[in-house]
Amino acid sequence: MKRIALLGSTGSIGRQTLEVVETMGYTITALTANRSVELLEAQCRKFRPRLAVCMDPEAAETLKIKLADTCVEVRSGMDGLLAAAEDEDTDVVLTAVMGMVGLRPTLAALKKGRRVALANKETLVCAGELVMETARRYGGEILPVDSEHSAIFQCLQGNRDRGEVKRLIITASGGPFFGKTKQELEGVTLQDALKHPNWSMGAKITVDSATMMNKGLEIIEAMRLYQLPLEKISAVVHRESIIHSLVEYCDNAILAQLGTADMRLPIQYALTWPQRVPGVARKLDLLSCPPLTFAPTDEVNFPCLALAKAAAREGGTATAILNGANEVAVGDFLAGKIGFMDIPRKVETALERVPVVQDPSLDDILAADGAARAAAG
Repeated sequence: MKRIALLGSTGSIGRQTLEVVETMGYTITALTANRSVELLEAQCRKFRPRLAVCMDPEAAETLKIKLADTCVEVRSGMDGLLAAAEDEDTDVVLTAVMGMVGLRPTLAALKKGRRVALANKETLVCAGELVMETARRYGGEILPVDSEHSAIFQCLQGNRDRGEVKRLIITASGGPFFGKTKQELEGVTLQDALKHPNWSMGAKITVDSATMMNKGLEIIEAMRLYQLPLEKISAVVHRESIIHSLVEYCDNAILAQLGTADMRLPIQYALTWPQRVPGVARKLDLLSCPPLTFAPTDEVNFPCLALAKAAAREGGTATAILNGANEVAVGDFLAGKIGFMDIPRKVETALERVPVVQDPSLDDILAADGAARAAAG
């Protein structure tokens, strides 16, 4: 029996996590959301956590009234989020909140020696060295939930020495615009960008997939998670999204993890590792699979990937600047304020304008994030 604090329970990953938790028979100790009161109320009534948190204070007050007939404590804001992450009776904190808001609760959980099942890219992209050092210092544990990083993690299970790893190969679907030129991309619409060919995800990550920024962020995450330099991490377009990532070893053997496009498998593995148990993820039928194809990534027509690699090479707060500017730019695109190709332009502007700090503290990282958002706004 495991006890799970789920941060970000009303999003796509959060909802699928609850499916896994229900199947496994695990206990939920805390559920958090931003302001989705009705869905969070329904989740609380079904899973009976001790604590429910809304980041939005007004939403929290509404939820408190709705749950007045239960024993669920309702809190709000970052203080509530930290309380959920630090709960003494929790075994695993699954962080599925969007954006930089996930950084502080992740650090808090690691300082308590918890396992963190991480589905929040920004935490490792912006503060990877700090997060990994915190885990080492306090005996915390980070297990990836992203399908690509879970695939790499699984392929590394038999690895005795990280020096044996020649290369990590992260697969990319290519998104809805694979093969298009910059000129063609200037005219694409929000509706076009939200049509991912294989995965059902939230709007922000779907747009990141369309710009290929998502793959750039995953490369940075892999550098932090697996303590490897940029030169040992590459990406390849694999349109079918059946191979989720690969590890190439020094003897030229390549191990791959295959599966359906079902996030419940990596979610479950992060909760049950080192065991594997039956679950709810869809089975892959090899006899009905399409042919598996591969193509190089395109950093000319999809400059977000090149910008992410450049930030990774520079290090320090450059990756926090990249991420903060991208969040603002994607938000503006989703709001209809800018065009699709304005996203990499805004990110590039922020990277040019905001000074980079090497060996940053948490305050440096948060300052860089704020400056990048202002530069991209």
